[in-house]
Amino acid sequence: MDAVWDRPEPAGRAALAPLSRAAIVAAALTLADAGGLDAVSLRKVGAALDAGPMRLYGYVATKDELLDLMVDAVHAEIDVPTGPDWRPTLEAWAHQTRAAALRHEWLVDLLGGRPALGPHALAVGEATLAAAGTRFPDIDDARRAITTLRAYVNGALRTEIGELRAARTTGLDEHDWQATNGPYLMRVLADGNHPHVARLVTDGTDDDPATVFATGLDIVLAGIALR
Repeated sequence: MDAVWDRPEPAGRAALAPLSRAAIVAAALTLADAGGLDAVSLRKVGAALDAGPMRLYGYVATKDELLDLMVDAVHAEIDVPTGPDWRPTLEAWAHQTRAAALRHEWLVDLLGGRPALGPHALAVGEATLAAAGTRFPDIDDARRAITTLRAYVNGALRTEIGELRAARTTGLDEHDWQATNGPYLMRVLADGNHPHVARLVTDGTDDDPATVFATGLDIVLAGIALR
């Protein structure tokens, strides 16, 4: 089967409501933003567009293809700047990726695995590799730097959005959760067997998510710079 990126769209029929891949993806994004990936199916997208699912198969053959198109649409929101210094470019990519994931929380469920191959994802990949290449002329070294940075970004976003989801599910934000579980934790820590955890609880700083992300990003980029 041809890749969805190369496959032509079927000719429209005047008697039916207009349909296109762009309209299908836009409807799928709306459903996913409201209800997560479980809210997305070709049937549900078709219903949102007042079109039967069989019509959609002419544009998108499988749900996996639809997910690929959705991920690529989000990559269109990530505008990686160009410049002579690699670090500001990769910092901008990381922060824009975080912003996109907070707008589309379902994205974290699709991060990792095989690389995204849509046109917008490839453009972002080209920009990040080009930036890393100014620090690491060897393409494998540049790839390893990007892979390491992406692993941090993906993991940090999964943690942050996982906390947001947990707060919605339980009705407890981070401070409410701490207050609820604090008495138990303090009883456990009183035995003295977890001195480092105790120090974290009593002396650690409770940073906001943006600060946590930026601090971790700085640590990773500093480590990359030392290579």
